[in-house]
Amino acid sequence: MAGGLGMGGADGRGMGWLALEAFDPAPVAVALTIGPDHRLVYTNLAYRAFVGDRPLGEPIGRAFGVAAKQDYGDLFDRVLETGEPVSLVEAPVRPAAADAGDEERYFSFTLSRFTHDRPGVLVVAVDVTEQAAAVRRADRATEEQKRSRRRFESLVWINAQVVWVSDAAGQVIESSGGWERITGQSREEFLGEGWTQALHPDDREPTLQSWDRTRRHARPWHHVYRVRTRDGEYRHFEVRSAPVVEDGVVIEWIGTCFDIEQEWRERQRRELLDRAAAAAAEQPGLTEMFAALADVLVPALADGCGVHLLPDLGDRPAGAPVIAQRVATAADRGLRRQSNAVEQRFAPDSGFARALERRRPLQRTFPPGSPPSGLLPKSTTDWLAETGATSVVLMPVVVDGAVAAAVTAARRGDRGPMSRDDIALMRQIFEHTHDALSGAVQFHRTQQIALALQHGLLAEPPALSDLQIVARYMASPAAAEVGGDWYDSFVLPDGATVVAIGDVAGHDLAAAVGMSQLRNMLRVLTADRLAPPGEILRRLNNAMETVAPEATATCVLARVEEPGPGRWQLNYAVAGHPPPLLVTSGGDGRFLQEGANPLLGFPFDQTYESSTEPLPPGSTVLLYTDGLVERPGEHLDAGLDRLRRQACTLAHRPLDLLCDGLLDDLPTTGTDDIAMIAVRTPGTAAPTASTKPQN
Repeated sequence: MAGGLGMGGADGRGMGWLALEAFDPAPVAVALTIGPDHRLVYTNLAYRAFVGDRPLGEPIGRAFGVAAKQDYGDLFDRVLETGEPVSLVEAPVRPAAADAGDEERYFSFTLSRFTHDRPGVLVVAVDVTEQAAAVRRADRATEEQKRSRRRFESLVWINAQVVWVSDAAGQVIESSGGWERITGQSREEFLGEGWTQALHPDDREPTLQSWDRTRRHARPWHHVYRVRTRDGEYRHFEVRSAPVVEDGVVIEWIGTCFDIEQEWRERQRRELLDRAAAAAAEQPGLTEMFAALADVLVPALADGCGVHLLPDLGDRPAGAPVIAQRVATAADRGLRRQSNAVEQRFAPDSGFARALERRRPLQRTFPPGSPPSGLLPKSTTDWLAETGATSVVLMPVVVDGAVAAAVTAARRGDRGPMSRDDIALMRQIFEHTHDALSGAVQFHRTQQIALALQHGLLAEPPALSDLQIVARYMASPAAAEVGGDWYDSFVLPDGATVVAIGDVAGHDLAAAVGMSQLRNMLRVLTADRLAPPGEILRRLNNAMETVAPEATATCVLARVEEPGPGRWQLNYAVAGHPPPLLVTSGGDGRFLQEGANPLLGFPFDQTYESSTEPLPPGSTVLLYTDGLVERPGEHLDAGLDRLRRQACTLAHRPLDLLCDGLLDDLPTTGTDDIAMIAVRTPGTAAPTASTKPQN
């Protein structure tokens, strides 16, 4: 028998030992000792696989080493003596074999007395080394978790300004006392949801919504809100919280609060400066740039903001009033935005003028809705009173060494006045965008000079007792140069009234010079010979070869004539220009396509054509430049048709309001100048002109 020791009988094997062969394939370890010295007489395959081959016939002390005798020898003795079985769970065993090493293994086994011929002890064992190790690892992990939690809680309570604990429903049940010290709330006021009463009113609802979402998803919470401190100041706090989970269920939440006001201010400073730089870089014009910067200030630093442009402050003579025009405004939600106002004048000794001369920010605080008088424009003072403002800052904006604008920033309610840091940040925003503002200021000044020059070159239409004549000019907001669009009107010696419009190619000073030359030459040629308009344009084209050989231009020249009492006609010629539009008093309109000729500035030896068109009573003839009808990617016919339909719709209006309506209602690109001149014949169907001044 494998692992057996022959004893008794002729072959050395008793029948009792033969019965042990049944344990050979058993999956549990089985061994047998006999006698008081517990000699090992049998081991099965599983036993030998667990602990290795052990010499049979040896006492367990020699078979397994002295440690086995010391640890378990008494149990073998007791079982052999009393016959009562003994069970051990996860008992450590250190095998004595040379190849076993120092590894300690664990067995759960049972010792029972076995009697046949001689009494012995039957050992049935299961190797539970891996299971025991897993249990120990789990115990160590649990203990480590407990230790880590104790460390974490200790660190939290030591380092956090505020530590709080809530129940699973989110109701605060415990506090470290820091919240009470910071806010002045009592413990009773703080518990539950009472802590929200110390938050800024605008932050309460968003905070509760965020806290509710966090609890429903049982995930860590990170949020920032403003807290009213004991002295009434609002400061930014960062709150962090995590659920405490046992058996997969949230039993409570532990959270911390830290005052991050300084970090928040620095972060806000960087964000606002970056936003300001981006906003200024994206805007082409000065007014658009100031409007974008006002939107940066509100609501981050103020509840309302206005920007007043000071176009002549640097050149203002001593003792002259300060002229300011509001060009941009911004307002927080629920507040009325101020409209851009007309020019406002301030006495040189006013608080507004003195503040600008000092070039330093000026702050005033006042009771709600009672701003000081004399410091700000009246419209701004009215807005401060209307909104219940409690403080305002007036800041001069210096560009290239001169005060270019004045910014007013107001606060209201319980927000409190701007701090010194807030005012410094407001100033930094405009200093940070100085280069962009400098370019925009120069562009704006050049554009204003160009516009003044353009208007100086354009003559006022004559005031007549019978015909009505209205002219309009709109400079391109996207171009600072003087344009080549022009119009003209005057009365000839024969009594005919001349109306003309033209466009010299280009958008620069050369175009303006060419426009002035062309207009003056046309006047001389028209008055010199009372010839048809086509003949005048031919002579003008010939003259351009000498006077302006590089220039090209378009033009419409027309004579409004009265061949008989109450009968009017238009004698006209067109040189490469959009055709005149005739609109009757009844609202019918059509373009006058006759009398078309080539563009001016190219040699043309043939006769220039003229055409005559009867003008019904109360009818309107409109001459215009292409800026009114052209749009990129659109066929010119679409723009012409749009103009015709809109003019017919406005036919019943006074002539000046018809022209203004076209400028206001027609979609234009804003990249080209627009000039127009309109003539209306007398008649019972013609409406009465309004009192609005004409250009």
